[in-house]
Amino acid sequence: MAAPTLAERQAARRADERERLCAAAVRALTGDAALHYRDGRLCRGYRPLPLHAPHLRTDRHADDLASLRGAADGAALRLIYSDAALHGRLCPADPVARLVFELLEQLRCETLAPPGMPGVVQNLHRRFTSWSRAFHRSGLIDGHLGLLVYTVAQMSWSRLTGEPVLEETEGLIEATRAAIAPALGVPLAGLRRHRGDQSAFAQHALDIARTVSEMIRAARGQHTDDAADDTEDEEAARAAFTLWLGSDDDEHKEMGIAATGESRVLGASGAGYRIHTTRYDEEIRPAARVRRELLREYRERLDERIAAQGINVSRLAHALRAALANPERDGWSFGEEHGRIDGRRLAQLVSSPDERRIFRLERRTLIADCAVSFLIDCSGSMKAHIEPVATMIDVLTRALDQAGVTSEVLGFTTAAWNGGRARLDWLARGRPRHPGRLNETSHLIFKDASTSWRRARTDIAAFFKADLFREGVDGEAVEWACSRLLARAEPRRMLIVVSDGSPMDSATAQSNDAFYLDGHLKEVVARHEVAGDVEIMGLGVGLDLSPYYRRCLALDLSTPPAMNTFGEIVRWIGARR
Repeated sequence: MAAPTLAERQAARRADERERLCAAAVRALTGDAALHYRDGRLCRGYRPLPLHAPHLRTDRHADDLASLRGAADGAALRLIYSDAALHGRLCPADPVARLVFELLEQLRCETLAPPGMPGVVQNLHRRFTSWSRAFHRSGLIDGHLGLLVYTVAQMSWSRLTGEPVLEETEGLIEATRAAIAPALGVPLAGLRRHRGDQSAFAQHALDIARTVSEMIRAARGQHTDDAADDTEDEEAARAAFTLWLGSDDDEHKEMGIAATGESRVLGASGAGYRIHTTRYDEEIRPAARVRRELLREYRERLDERIAAQGINVSRLAHALRAALANPERDGWSFGEEHGRIDGRRLAQLVSSPDERRIFRLERRTLIADCAVSFLIDCSGSMKAHIEPVATMIDVLTRALDQAGVTSEVLGFTTAAWNGGRARLDWLARGRPRHPGRLNETSHLIFKDASTSWRRARTDIAAFFKADLFREGVDGEAVEWACSRLLARAEPRRMLIVVSDGSPMDSATAQSNDAFYLDGHLKEVVARHEVAGDVEIMGLGVGLDLSPYYRRCLALDLSTPPAMNTFGEIVRWIGARR
């Protein structure tokens, strides 16, 4: 990939400066010195804070400073004026009701901005109206589902702030607003009256949230009865709708965070990360080391788990295509009633003045021109999670294959416990100080990018080979997986690292220090983030991997992954769009 241009570097510097200004404003409002922005996300220390409402989602490159400040001010006011414990107890379980309830609580906090800070009020107004325009222009307001929730958001914001609804969509929502006003009128009136009392406000907000959820459920049922053939279009619209309106569940999950620290040895070393020897390192295909009969048994076991979950792979493939694809020009569509005049049809206009199909439109097709690589941590602790992980990886790989996206499945472990032959060599040489990585790495290829899922499906089942799981040298494995992606021709490359903990190799830790491998992993990830050549993401198995990866998602895989789990992964993968 070509190096960033001067304009791109300047844009990145401007985005960083805007983030620093927003972070300073949040710290000044809240008095919390630990708050800062990281890749467009407000964090406390290493942990990203939850985004409570859709209009708090921003694009650090596209949004202007006033809009970014509005989102920052909104997040600060939520921290100041909302009792998180009380809110958590009152929050409904239904996803749509919870979304509306979160939005209303966020709007309540924003109306409590101090009267002596008119700039904060202006920023909040700018942020909400910018989000409203973007939501309208995205086309999601054209469907009944999007129009209903958008109308509720506009009505609630207008009632709480005293501002008129967005002028450019006022006519569009008027009919919906008139239709739902009788059902929502009483609780809407109570919102502004009790905005200073969170508990009393919540009762009105819950009434609105539950009513909207019931309306949407009824509308979906009607859609199913009247248009059963449009299932795929409905799913695509719902996936896109969720990307705009999905709320984070960080408050509702008790996920630990990966323990890490600074390596004194790595920091003091002028030569950087060291490897004692690469003589015993290997790159293997685990399926080649399993008897074919046993491998077929593993595959049958995996198929049974997937069938038991009732996963709709076709629907998942459709959602992944929508999340990863970009529109590309694909010729022209002729004989249209609007667009650009088609010169070849002017004679037809002369002979038939009433003819309207004399225009042409540019045709665009969604193309998912990217490569996705899964890198699975095969350390000893992952053995307990490998069945749900193998299920998840197999389904995602199959769905990506159907979506036309190149994928590969890799793994990493060590060939021995406690250093193996590399440590014996080190002992024979008199134990020199700080030898660096001191074990035999084993890089695993379950499916390469040039092989389809159908041909590789049996080999993927080799995850069940019990003696694969030993220790983990994550930094070198990430570098190896990135080098494989960089050899691909696709312009966009994504690496998803699946792990349940920090890098760990006992021999390396004993001969250097406990965080030697941690420091190297952070260096590798940071280098690729700066280069922008590979998007590296961390998928934590019951653990928050944010100390290592800016884009991370923690999943509870104590139960087999179902469709809602895959929906969460798709939203996470597509969030950067």
